[in-house]
Amino acid sequence: MTDGQEQIVRETINDHKALVVQFERDGAAIVGRIAEMIAQSLTEGGTLYLCGNGGSAADAQHVAGEFVGRFRTERRALPAVALSTDTSVLTCIANDYNYESVFARQVEALVRKGDVLWAFSTSGTSANVLKAVEAARCKGARIIAFTGRGNSPLESMADLCLCADARATARSQEIHQLAYHIVCDLVERSFAG
Repeated sequence: MTDGQEQIVRETINDHKALVVQFERDGAAIVGRIAEMIAQSLTEGGTLYLCGNGGSAADAQHVAGEFVGRFRTERRALPAVALSTDTSVLTCIANDYNYESVFARQVEALVRKGDVLWAFSTSGTSANVLKAVEAARCKGARIIAFTGRGNSPLESMADLCLCADARATARSQEIHQLAYHIVCDLVERSFAG
C-alpha cells in the first residue's frame, strides 16, 4: 500500500469512528423509539414499508429481509415490504406517470392506517421518497426517516428521524446500517419466544 492509500484508509476509519461516537451520543434514544414504533405497529397487525433510492434502496431491502426472515432469533415472520423490489410495478409507474410517483403509487395501493413507512434518503430531499411520505401520511401511517443531512425536508415530515450527518454519503450509510441492525435486534426481541 502506498503512503497516499494508507492516509485515505486512516482518514476514512477516523471519520467513521467520529460518526459512531456522535451516533452513540445523539442517536441511541431515537433508535429505541423507532424500534418501539415498529414493534407496536406490527403487534397491532400493521406492516412495515420501506423505500429509498440506490444504496438506500439496498438498505430498505436489507431491513425487509431481516424482518420477513430473521435477524438473530427464531420467531414468527414479520410483515415488511421494500417498495423498490418489484421492477414491473416500478417501471409501469415510472412510464405511465413519472419517476417521482414510483413509491407513492405503491403507498396508495398498499399502506393502511397504523402501518409504518420507513424512508431512507441521505440527502433528505429525494422527490419520490418525499411524495411517498406525503401519501403515507394521508393514509394514516407513521413515518420513520433515515437521513444524512440535518434539517432536511424529509426530517421535517417524519415522526422519528435518525440523521447521520456526514460529508460523505457512504459514512451516513454506514451509521444507518449500524442503527437499523440495532432496530432489527430490538424489534425481534419483542417477538422472540
